[in-house]
Amino acid sequence: MQILLDESLRRRFAAELSGHQVRTVVSCGWGGAKNGQVLALAATAFDVLITGDRNMQYQQNLSTLPIAVIVLATTDNHLDSLRKLVPKLLSALTNLQPRKLIELTL
Repeated sequence: MQILLDESLRRRFAAELSGHQVRTVVSCGWGGAKNGQVLALAATAFDVLITGDRNMQYQQNLSTLPIAVIVLATTDNHLDSLRKLVPKLLSALTNLQPRKLIELTL
């Protein structure tokens, strides 16, 4: 699966998603782009955008893009906190549907 990690997440988190092709927004050259721009660009090459932005669902019309969004809702952005969601995240990736947003919480 082609995964894009948003700027709101630690880039080292990519190593936790073995078995998938993971890139970051910054490594794609899209650093600083607005969420709508990132989603439009990501829709051309990725299956899913993983973000920590809980407001994404209220700010974007995801039904128009062929990409899924997974929001990791943690109390902070520390790698240890994000790692706690890896089992749920890997499970969600197996049942992923385009144009859907999934929020994963601890």
